[in-house]
Amino acid sequence: MSDFFKKQALLFGIIAGAIIGAGAGIFFPDFSIKMKILGDLFLNALKMMVIPIIVVSMISGITNLQGTKRLGKLGLRTLVYYLSTTGIAVAIGMMMVLSIKPGLGFPLSGAEIPEKISTETSYSVVDMIESLIHPNLFQAAAEMKILPIIIASILFGLALNAIGEKGETAISFFASLNDAVMKLVRWIMFFAPIGIFALIAYRFGITGGGNAVVNLIRSLGKYFITVVSALTIHSVIILAMILLFFGKRNPINYFFTVGKALLTAFATASSSATLPITMECVSEEGGVSKKTSGFVLPLGATINMDGTAMYEAVAAIFIAQSYGIELAGAKLLIVFFTATIAGIGAAGIPEAGLVTMVLVLQSVGLPVEGIGMILAIDWLLDRCRTTVNVWGDAVGACVIDYYESRNEE
Repeated sequence: MSDFFKKQALLFGIIAGAIIGAGAGIFFPDFSIKMKILGDLFLNALKMMVIPIIVVSMISGITNLQGTKRLGKLGLRTLVYYLSTTGIAVAIGMMMVLSIKPGLGFPLSGAEIPEKISTETSYSVVDMIESLIHPNLFQAAAEMKILPIIIASILFGLALNAIGEKGETAISFFASLNDAVMKLVRWIMFFAPIGIFALIAYRFGITGGGNAVVNLIRSLGKYFITVVSALTIHSVIILAMILLFFGKRNPINYFFTVGKALLTAFATASSSATLPITMECVSEEGGVSKKTSGFVLPLGATINMDGTAMYEAVAAIFIAQSYGIELAGAKLLIVFFTATIAGIGAAGIPEAGLVTMVLVLQSVGLPVEGIGMILAIDWLLDRCRTTVNVWGDAVGACVIDYYESRNEE
C-alpha cells in the first residue's frame, strides 16, 4: 500500500491542488484572481512542450515502424477508433438531450456573442482538408495549428526510413531527443499541483465566488445535467468497456495511471496543452509503446474530440428546443454528421468547440445567436468535455497498442 501512495504521490498532490483551488476560488475570489500568474506559467510551460513533443514523438514513432505498410495499418486502426468513438459519443448526447428536453420552457437569452463566433461563417470538410498542409511550418507552430505539423513529421519520418543507412544518425538523434523531451515533461510535472491550483482558483474566482457558481448551475441546471450525464455515460461506461474488452486493461487502474493528464485537462481546458502530460502518463507509466503513443496521441489531441462533438450536438438540440424548433428525421441525422465533423475540426484549445458549433447550427437552420444562451456555463462544461477528450485519446492509445503488439508476435 505504501508503494502505491509513493507512485501516486504526484497524482494526490494534483487532486489536492484542484480541490484547494476550487475552494479558494469559491470562498476567496479576490485572492484567487491574483494566482493567475502561477497558472499562466504552468500553462505556458506545457504549451512550450507541445510542438517539440509532437515533432520528435511522431518522427521517432514513424521510424520505429520501418515501412509504410505498418504505418498504414496503424493509421487505419487509429482513424477507425476515433471515428467510431466520436460517433458513439454524439449518439449518446443526442439521446440524452432528446429524452431530458432541457430546452423546453427555457427563457431565450440576449447574451452578447463573442466576435470570434459571430464572425465565423462556416467550417467545411474542404476547410479541414486544406488545413492539412501549411506553407510555413514555423507559422503553423506559432499559431498552434497541429495537423500540418503532424503531416510534415510523418513525411519526414517516412523519408528517413526511405534513405536507409544514411538516415540512421538522424533517427538516433530524434530517439535521444524524444527521451530528453519526456524528461523535461517530468520536470514540469513537479509543478503541476501548484499550477493546477492556480488555474482552477483563478477560473472560479473570476466567476464571482460560490454564490455565482451555484446560481449559474441552477439557471442552466437541466442543460448542465444533460451534458454531464452524457459525458459520464460515454467515459465511464462506453470508453471503459472498450478499454476492458479491446485493450485488455483494468479501467480503474488505467484511470489512476492517466489521472494526472485528466486533471490537467480539466484545469487547462486544452487537450493540446495536456498532450505532453498525456504522453508521459500513457507511455512512461501506462506501458504503451512509444511508437504507438507517439503516433496515436498527437493525432488524437487534434482530431479525436468525443466530448466536444457530443457537446455540440447536445447544444444544437438544446437551442432548437429553446426556440421551439422541432428537429426530427433527416435534420437529426444532419446534426449527427455535422457534429462529428465539427468535433474533428475543433482545435484542442479552450472553447474552440463554440466556433465550430456554428457549422452545426447553420446546417439545420438554427440561429447562431442561440450560442449566447450557453456561454455562461460553457467555461465549466468546456473543462468537462476536454477531460473526456483526453480520456478517449488515452484509451485509444492502449487499445491500438494492444492490437499492434499482437501483430508483432
